[in-house]
Amino acid sequence: MAKLNTKPNIAAPDDFYADLLAIHDGLSKEESDALNARLILILANHVGDRETLAEALAAAQARN
Repeated sequence: MAKLNTKPNIAAPDDFYADLLAIHDGLSKEESDALNARLILILANHVGDRETLAEALAAAQARN
């Protein structure tokens, strides 16, 4: 089973962040929230492993 990777793992992270901001440009708060929800579900489907997804939920919920 896969284990959640929380170490930096994105090629050109600044470019990805710019792309992420760009797709939100001009959206209302509600539209932006809906886009984020769709993105989360698409990526969760890609991961697929329930245990890894549970780790991701716990990591996102933690307030370190």
